[in-house]
Amino acid sequence: MDIEQFMQGYKGAWEGKDADAFCALFADDGVYHNTPFAVQRGHAQLAAYWQRIKLQNDIELSYEVLSSGADSGMAHWHVTYQVASEELFQIWAASTGTNLIARKPGDALPRMVLDGVLQASFGKGLCTSCRLWWHSMAAA
Repeated sequence: MDIEQFMQGYKGAWEGKDADAFCALFADDGVYHNTPFAVQRGHAQLAAYWQRIKLQNDIELSYEVLSSGADSGMAHWHVTYQVASEELFQIWAASTGTNLIARKPGDALPRMVLDGVLQASFGKGLCTSCRLWWHSMAAA
């Protein structure tokens, strides 16, 4: 696996809300740093983290490979999705450290925009480590 193959699989797993496809990208003990300070290790933790994707609708992910080597690579990625539940909105609001969107009960949930960089390392045909740095905001 190289960064292009990984990103194709990552895009398919996210847009398809497919935890099994996401886990299949990683070695059994693969590590996913969804932020610099949070880590999921192994398929059970990866699958549990990926469940939040099911709270998103109308997901569109694009990417550009920035560097590619024999055992690692980097990509810039951009995703938009419609928040599909109050639970996901609360997860996002808590992760920003503040509730940046003033909402009243019954207001529509926002469409989110995420933009980031991903660095991945590979071994034996699978991802052994993936690190993300990203920012999110509500779409205008």
